[in-house]
Amino acid sequence: MAESEDYYGPGVATFGDRVAAARENAQMTQVSLAKSLGVKQSTLRGWEDDLSEPRANRLATLAGVLGVSMMWLINGEGEGLEAPEEGPTADASAREVLNELRELRTDMLKRAEQLGRLEKRLRKALQGD
Repeated sequence: MAESEDYYGPGVATFGDRVAAARENAQMTQVSLAKSLGVKQSTLRGWEDDLSEPRANRLATLAGVLGVSMMWLINGEGEGLEAPEEGPTADASAREVLNELRELRTDMLKRAEQLGRLEKRLRKALQGD
């Protein structure tokens, strides 16, 4: 698989990365896109920061406004953006750090979900006393 094919793929980019890239490609600000979608800027920021994801109806509207497919937003496959051309200063070690940061963010989000589940179980157990 060519690098340009997986630049926005699931192993490299997150849903939020793809939303932000498509928004920037459409030359929209978070404020203008949120307004177009009828959501708060904080909601859109949450999507771009991978703290939440839109429901299916909002996802369809988001894809339409940004000119990409829903599948591309979800997993990087389908009609979307081409990988940006790398400039002469692109450094392999910087790319490695970026990939490691993305992996860490994904792990932290999973851990946060795990903490939430544990907290819920603890509250339930304490209410049973």
